[in-house]
Amino acid sequence: MTENESSAASSLVDEIRAAYSFEGASLEFGAAVVDGTAHPDATVRIPLSAMNRHGLVAGATGTGKTKTLQLMAEQLAAQGVPVFLADVKGDLSGMATPGVPNEKVTARAADVGMEWTPTAYPVEFYALGGIGKGIPVRAAVSTFGPTLLSKVLGLNDTQESSLGLVFHYADKHGYYLDTLADLRAVVQHLTSDEGKADLKELGGLSSATAGVILRELIAFSDQGADAFFGLPELDTAALMRTAPDGRGLVSMLELPRVQDRPELFSTFLMWLLADLFHDLPEVGDVDKPKLVFFFDEAHLLFDDASEEFLDAIQQTVRLIRSKGVGVFFVTQSPKDVPADVLAQLGNRVQHALRAFTPDDAAALKAAVKTYPHTDYDLEELLTSLGTGEAVITVLSEKGAPTPVAWTRMRAPESLMAPSPDATIDAAVAASPLLAQYGTAVERESAFELLDRAASERVRADEAAAAAAEKAKADAAAATEAEEARMAAEKAAAKEAAAAEKARAAEERRRASEPGMVESVVKSSAFRSMLRSAGTVIGREITRSIFGTSRRR
Repeated sequence: MTENESSAASSLVDEIRAAYSFEGASLEFGAAVVDGTAHPDATVRIPLSAMNRHGLVAGATGTGKTKTLQLMAEQLAAQGVPVFLADVKGDLSGMATPGVPNEKVTARAADVGMEWTPTAYPVEFYALGGIGKGIPVRAAVSTFGPTLLSKVLGLNDTQESSLGLVFHYADKHGYYLDTLADLRAVVQHLTSDEGKADLKELGGLSSATAGVILRELIAFSDQGADAFFGLPELDTAALMRTAPDGRGLVSMLELPRVQDRPELFSTFLMWLLADLFHDLPEVGDVDKPKLVFFFDEAHLLFDDASEEFLDAIQQTVRLIRSKGVGVFFVTQSPKDVPADVLAQLGNRVQHALRAFTPDDAAALKAAVKTYPHTDYDLEELLTSLGTGEAVITVLSEKGAPTPVAWTRMRAPESLMAPSPDATIDAAVAASPLLAQYGTAVERESAFELLDRAASERVRADEAAAAAAEKAKADAAAATEAEEARMAAEKAAAKEAAAAEKARAAEERRRASEPGMVESVVKSSAFRSMLRSAGTVIGREITRSIFGTSRRR
């Protein structure tokens, strides 16, 4: 190295040393590096008060991003700041276990001039939907909202707007949307014969679009997503607790079991952030943040996102700073983050980038342009950084960007590998949140209400059909009875007529035949007897008359 080069290197080290010497509390990244040599007396730091100014941790796979997260989370927790981070690969669970010394750790500590002490940190383990080890994290579909859900379902702008109308309809009619089953029930109702009138009232929701939304919801459920939605919903205030010893609690969301649903877990992280934004009061600038939120695999959040969704992210990131929350996006390249969001990330930790393709080269040039002017050849440096090294610039306590510092990072003091299952199980079992969130809760929501209404309609239809059938049977019976009555009356009348005819005939017959006396009188015997009787009587009369006279 020439004298001029040595002087320039010394000048750069002096500049970095002065720029990163903050008065207040800070986090230490490591030692500044110039010309490949670490300078332990030039410590690269970030002010604790600047941690709510948001940041970016970027770098290709295997360059040390996860360890940087671990290093930052450890120091935040040690200074009483709660931390939330997503453990995508399962490596970060090692924060609950003291680190294990080895030659690499010892050499790195000596190289950067920093002490290294094996330390375990207070960790609360969470699991998305209870899939995995941890306190189940669930959200009601209604609070998740149509914008975030549309991102997960891959809906276009028109379909997203239509889904918003479905949410509006459910809210207006008192249908709680706790689960995906509730939302499906509402969409199915709107596309049914009973819901046609309601669908028409919504105006902007066509039956075809409703059908698309329903199919996407069914496919989403088939992927096992039902587990992530429901009650009890996590109160995000739980993420802002401290441990009994005053250290910040590290809330770690385990995600290895759901790596095949990247859009879901990235959007779920956004829901957590949005819920925090909604609930927290304004605090302005603070000496230390209320919470620092690390958003791993951030590119998944922005891929194929609608303009409305991106606007929502930008607004949340911009405004949540004043509520004391810092957000660090973790991804492979700065180009993964939209420009409007990237512009709000004042703290940058850039690990090595690759330039294997023309697109990689273009991304590298774009990344270089986002950094302040520096004496480093960033385009060359960013492709040659070693594992555990990064290019760093942060906001000073006055809000000004610090000079770019090539930094050799210190090693985390907790285990740089997953914690044993027994350690995680014990932490989950000891959590005060397990009783509150461990078991899913069902309430009478949209599915139950609409199912009951449908059952009541079926019962009403069955009752109406039975009543109609009974009325029909009663009418038939009445008709049959009337016909029988009329037939009986007709038969009775016919019988009466026949009887009357017979009576009349009998009377005529009787009228036409002589009576017994007449027959007797007219008979020859009667006449003979009458003559004989007459003779006798005559004699008796004669005898009586004359005989009496003679005696006198």
